Amino acid sequence: MQQTARLYSMPPVIDPHAKVLILGSMPGVKSLEAQHYYGNPRNHFWEIIFSILGETDPLDYSERLSLLKRHHVALWDVIHSCYREGSLDSAIKAEQPNDLNGLLRDHPQIRAIAFNGGKAYRSYKKHFGLDEESGLVYMPLPSTSPMRGKHVKTLPEKMEAWSVLKKYL
Repeated sequence: MQQTARLYSMPPVIDPHAKVLILGSMPGVKSLEAQHYYGNPRNHFWEIIFSILGETDPLDYSERLSLLKRHHVALWDVIHSCYREGSLDSAIKAEQPNDLNGLLRDHPQIRAIAFNGGKAYRSYKKHFGLDEESGLVYMPLPSTSPMRGKHVKTLPEKMEAWSVLKKYL
């Protein structure tokens, strides 16, 4: 039986004034290949985030990141490395977390952590817990993934749920 190669997440996207940290679980295959957060063109992330920010999506990846930073939004993943065949969160095995405690220590102005999907939230709780005394607001949000199924929310439902970010920006 052939062993799948260990996958590694990408570096955080953050500026010195970040107020909101959006955490995914682990980038999917297309995102890792492109080295772009939410690189699958069917993922709703960019459409949702630019709607919330009241910005037109520039489509160019580096411009997208610049706009996020200008709005003090940071991106990273809970998982630093894992084994996974395909892109499904349910296939993640032997996960190792990123140094989120270090990131939060270095960026004390972050007021809220938004979790892009249930796996990101569960992995964060497992590895770091939810420190109620930290003053951080923890927001589990529906996944922006293009996956389909009976429990998957529609794009308008996702937009409504994600709009909670507005009060922290």
